[in-house]
Amino acid sequence: MELRIFTEPQQGATYDDLLAVARRAEETGYGAFFRSDHYLKMGSVSGDPGPTDAWTTLAGLARDTRDIRLGTLMTAATFRLPGPLAITVAQVDQMSGGRVELGIGTGWYAEEHTAYGIPFPALGERFDRLEEQLAVITGLWATPVGKTFDFAGRYHQVSDSPALPKPVQDPRPPILLGGMGPRRTPRLAARYADEFNLPFASVADSVAQFDRVRAACAEIGRDPADLVWSNALVLCCGRDDAEVARRAAAIGRDPDELRANGLAGTPAEVVDRIGAYAETGSSRLYLQVLDLADLDHLDLVAADVLPQV
Repeated sequence: MELRIFTEPQQGATYDDLLAVARRAEETGYGAFFRSDHYLKMGSVSGDPGPTDAWTTLAGLARDTRDIRLGTLMTAATFRLPGPLAITVAQVDQMSGGRVELGIGTGWYAEEHTAYGIPFPALGERFDRLEEQLAVITGLWATPVGKTFDFAGRYHQVSDSPALPKPVQDPRPPILLGGMGPRRTPRLAARYADEFNLPFASVADSVAQFDRVRAACAEIGRDPADLVWSNALVLCCGRDDAEVARRAAAIGRDPDELRANGLAGTPAEVVDRIGAYAETGSSRLYLQVLDLADLDHLDLVAADVLPQV
């Protein structure tokens, strides 16, 4: 099981805060540093000093880290046009020496769209737009150098594009799709995803949704083994119950609730919980770290959990 660090900077973080977490994750052996792509805080936190842009952050980290992989869970398709997003991701991939991964979804948080003047169409249209985004982004990256790319969609039209720049990774940076949608999500994942991710889903729900995606793969003749299967879960690990309770209090959560719904408890409890997800076929876990100042939390999991998984 690969363990990756996943952050929520809209809850309150500067670039330097994120850099400190990314560097500690790199030093202690985690597989990747990922961040959300949100422009508005959630819940009762202040969100100060305000949001940071996901791809601006990753561009900085591309130069300020050495070998850890970098990505988004998940970039909102509503935030960016597909052509400029393809350029941005390709450029950050070049800047990082080929370490970038693109997680992308429909977008769901209506209030952040209102807060920053971003159109927020109905869910069906957001899925339609996401599907076109995926077609354009992958089409631009797959177009041979010297050739041009065209696409005639309902929402996006591309004509005579030189389809540059190209990412470093061949054939492209990995694309992550995810979520619990029962119909369109599995079909899009079967067609476009390199990795399928479930955020904050139970073991039982993970089994059910992974099966839907596997069935969608079978319908188009794709081998489900081509996909990486992953989960994202909030992390709250402590050497003893007191330390677990302290870390839970720091993020405003109840320890028992976190044990039921996240990766919480002592290292031994966390290892057992990871094993339950491994049995679903998941081979990668994104550990949602909410207290970005608590770098000892990363050290504890790296020392006492990572070697056992």
